Amino acid sequence: MTQLPGLLDTEAIRKDFPVLERQVHDGRKLVYLDNAATSQKPRQVLDALSEYYERYNANVHRGVHVLAEEATALYEGARDKVAAFINAPSRDEVIFTKNASESLNLVANMLGWADEPYRVDSETEIVITEMEHHSNIVPWQLLAQRTGAKLKWFGLTDDGRLDLSNIDEIITEKTKIVSFVLVSNILGTFNPVEAIVRRAQEVGALVCIDASQAAPHMPLDVQALQADFVAFTGHKMCGPTGIGVLWGRQELLEDLPPFLGGGEMIETVSMHSSTYAPAPHKFEAGTPPIAQAVGLGAAIDYLNSIGMDKILAHEHALTEYAVKRLTEVPDLRIIGPTTAEERGAAISFTLGDIHPHDVGQVLDEQGIAVRVGHHCARPVCLRYGIPATTRASFYLYSTPAEIDALVDGLEHVRNFFG
Repeated sequence: MTQLPGLLDTEAIRKDFPVLERQVHDGRKLVYLDNAATSQKPRQVLDALSEYYERYNANVHRGVHVLAEEATALYEGARDKVAAFINAPSRDEVIFTKNASESLNLVANMLGWADEPYRVDSETEIVITEMEHHSNIVPWQLLAQRTGAKLKWFGLTDDGRLDLSNIDEIITEKTKIVSFVLVSNILGTFNPVEAIVRRAQEVGALVCIDASQAAPHMPLDVQALQADFVAFTGHKMCGPTGIGVLWGRQELLEDLPPFLGGGEMIETVSMHSSTYAPAPHKFEAGTPPIAQAVGLGAAIDYLNSIGMDKILAHEHALTEYAVKRLTEVPDLRIIGPTTAEERGAAISFTLGDIHPHDVGQVLDEQGIAVRVGHHCARPVCLRYGIPATTRASFYLYSTPAEIDALVDGLEHVRNFFG
């Protein structure tokens, strides 16, 4: 068995994840390398969800009976856990959504409806990057189409990094919002937050960071990032689907208008007008994802019990090993940085002229689960002149043996297609 410094005790950790015990395709051991799409869930999270529905299920903030009060305490307790996890100055800056996509759409719509000085209109500019997930492209395209604002973006270098050589031309005095990914879901690239934030602050622009591929894998400190908004999702960090987070600076959440109207987000309602509750409830119309928030809180407890620094070190060691092993595969081309430094634990690649969908299908027959396609980042594929990629992505329960299985599987793919 390959031994690498910095690895977690994966043998013990994997016992917490029932699905990793599965066998697929006539008894083949499951090798799950699709963690950038969604992570698996430990028993601690599954038990928390089950316990909530069995013992506490009720709507929150609305009742005086015991179940409603207990459900509210669990839901708001999850908000406290998220706030501590990301080092938010206030729990009231944590807004629950259904995923990171909704969080980013929320920011875009708030700015589209806002009054000055935040309003995005035909006289202003929006800045994104060419490596964004579609969730951080399409909302800004829609906002630009609706308001007449100009959409601009940073391009990519040949080695999969942001080209900031023209940063002063991209982020100008007209820029109202700069929105970019902290860690790319397709390239694995860690982006230079400090340089982008510094330039945005020079011109008075707001900064929104998509941390969906960062929050599960490393310590996340929203104060250190110095952004105005940070979005991430629960299902990639051992939590359930249906729960996302938007963190926003308190003064912005007080000034910006709500996106959705309905129950709970109001203060008073008449047939003529309404006033709104303070944040975060101002942005959480209707029955929220209660059980999902409880599950996310349990996932945060689980990750904290292991330690985010240790998870980061584990994944760095795995990524370094994976890059080394993959570069030994003939005809394999890594799309993105080819060193383990300043990159996350998702590696996209092509294999000669074999279509990624064919690669993925043959790997699946061997029990190896990877992602194929453009990974909701089609502009990246267009930039590098490829139809799609195969992506292997790792997490706290991933092992060197699984990377070895992937490499062996790729050799089988090459032999299969001659």
